[in-house]
Amino acid sequence: MPKSTKSEISPAEARRIALTAQGFNGLARDGNIGKAQLRRSIAQLGLLQIDSVNVLIRAHYLPLFSRLGSYDRTLLDNDTIAKSKRFFEYWGHAASLLPMDCQPLLRWRMDRAHRGEGVWKQLQPFARERRAEAEAILQRISAEGPLAASDLSPAPGLATKGASKEMWSWSEAKHAIEWLFWSGLIAATHRRGSFERVYDLPERVLPHSILQHPTPSDVDAQRALLARSAKAFGIATADDLRDYYRIPAADAPLPLQQLVEDGTLIPVRVRGWRQQAYLHKDARAGRKIEGTALLSPFDPLIWYRPRTERLFDFRYRLEIYTPAHKREHGYYVLPFLLDGAIVARVDLKAERLSGQLIVQRAHVEPDAPRHTVERLIEELRLLAAWLGLDALVVTPVAAIDPLLAAYQVER
Repeated sequence: MPKSTKSEISPAEARRIALTAQGFNGLARDGNIGKAQLRRSIAQLGLLQIDSVNVLIRAHYLPLFSRLGSYDRTLLDNDTIAKSKRFFEYWGHAASLLPMDCQPLLRWRMDRAHRGEGVWKQLQPFARERRAEAEAILQRISAEGPLAASDLSPAPGLATKGASKEMWSWSEAKHAIEWLFWSGLIAATHRRGSFERVYDLPERVLPHSILQHPTPSDVDAQRALLARSAKAFGIATADDLRDYYRIPAADAPLPLQQLVEDGTLIPVRVRGWRQQAYLHKDARAGRKIEGTALLSPFDPLIWYRPRTERLFDFRYRLEIYTPAHKREHGYYVLPFLLDGAIVARVDLKAERLSGQLIVQRAHVEPDAPRHTVERLIEELRLLAAWLGLDALVVTPVAAIDPLLAAYQVER
């Protein structure tokens, strides 16, 4: 599979294809991971989503741990924008770390943002009536070098006619600088302090070869992005493919049709799926899907919740913004993948000062195998060790099994 002409496949085979495409097949999680393995894994995924929540660890580190096991996180840090220039940060699937060769494929998004399209409502004025304010920030970055939003303050000659000092408050400067970033007029060089982006001119951040690369048409770029999505997913619906790089619904039909016509995508039916499915021409259903992994809420395997439910019969929602008393499963909940099925979920917190990995809540799915909790504990121990935490502790409310209760702590 799938050079075959089979037009219908089973849900179990679709799941194996998806897991294999996402790197959960045939990889030894032995802890002997170098830069080459990290780069291959990122290339296979196409991007890593970035998120500011740090109750456990920053989101972009976890997908690599889930697939490869324990690795030195400084290898990833040293391979990013300001160091090796192999990756850059931009809006891929939300804020993302992307391979550098993806930058020309996202210029259509930058061009639209430059016109005030496809950006947050608060940023739109800086493409129009407040453009001069954003250009003043651009001039400062050009003259002074890398700056973050918190570095910006009112300065002589920067305010536009009729502007008040309030225009240059931190939040306004942040909106202006984010519009510049979204428009591609500046680039992120690194992050500092409490995860704050630092920006510079693209020519001082991105490789010359990338900046000189021809800009493809919107359709050509979106076709290439959809092809990357399809390779990363193995098998997917049109909505799945669009969501990977957040391609607007109105833009997707033509490049999707072109990918079918050139043989990159093979239309197939998956039993039980309502939507048309598309199989990437190079996808395969791996034979081995044994093993365990804790999945970040921002992992590509599960970030599009309708797909997660379709593939794994597992309903999953991120409850960070849900009031605590209304949460069903917890604040920062990681699904637990065991032998190709999602069988449990745990709400985790890293208490770094005390060196503890806290299981705040835990839930096991009704059809989970009997050894689920035992394998979950093994994975939690591995995670704790990777994070440099000495102890695994379980709150009383999470002690749903005698094995978990053995790690119980009164809180």
